[in-house]
Amino acid sequence: MRRLPALLVLGAALALAACSDGGEPSSSASNSISQPSSGSQPDIHEGKGFDFYVLALSWSPSYCESEGQRANRQQCGATRSYGFVVHGLWPQYERGYPSECASTQRDVPNDLARSMYDLMPSTGLIRQQWRKHGSCAGLSPADYFDVVRAARNRVTIPASFNDASQRQSVDPGQVERDFVKANPGLPAGGIAVACDGRLLEEVRICMTKSLQFRACPEVDKRECRARSITLPAMHR
Repeated sequence: MRRLPALLVLGAALALAACSDGGEPSSSASNSISQPSSGSQPDIHEGKGFDFYVLALSWSPSYCESEGQRANRQQCGATRSYGFVVHGLWPQYERGYPSECASTQRDVPNDLARSMYDLMPSTGLIRQQWRKHGSCAGLSPADYFDVVRAARNRVTIPASFNDASQRQSVDPGQVERDFVKANPGLPAGGIAVACDGRLLEEVRICMTKSLQFRACPEVDKRECRARSITLPAMHR
């Protein structure tokens, strides 16, 4: 039998691989927030005009429960099953923070907003966070949300939160310790759990402009002081 040229064989293999990857994502994948990739971090667009970032990861079931009928249906619809979602990436000063900064771009284009749904499942949230916080990063919307994605990819969610199918009581201090254990290099003074006195609201993690973990006393001292708080279950 006549042997095919090596380049022709390789081309056919590549074409077959491209076709096999072209399917639509499953419906279950569309309801979950993506986990960090195992690859190296991309080049970071360094912002200016502030000292460091706080990455706020909100426990979505708490938001949906506390807001009730007022909750955003894009995030809290019956078919949604979100755990930790990105609330925002907030530029900070060592004391205080900038807010609602002047910008030539006051809104987020629709295609850019849609590209963030795997991390921030609400158009309203994405646009509100850009106006209040992203506008103060010294970056364009596209570059800012690239940094948001890179910051989220920097953090590993402890395994105990990945399948929180039952309502439970948690110790805020233990939540912090679990995150510190799951994220080498994260100092105990660089993370704070926020609560409303009853529910776990979010976890706030401090990072440098190049997204390295760092301590942040001003953020840490505002952590939840309750001994026990409720972690609402993810929808199933």
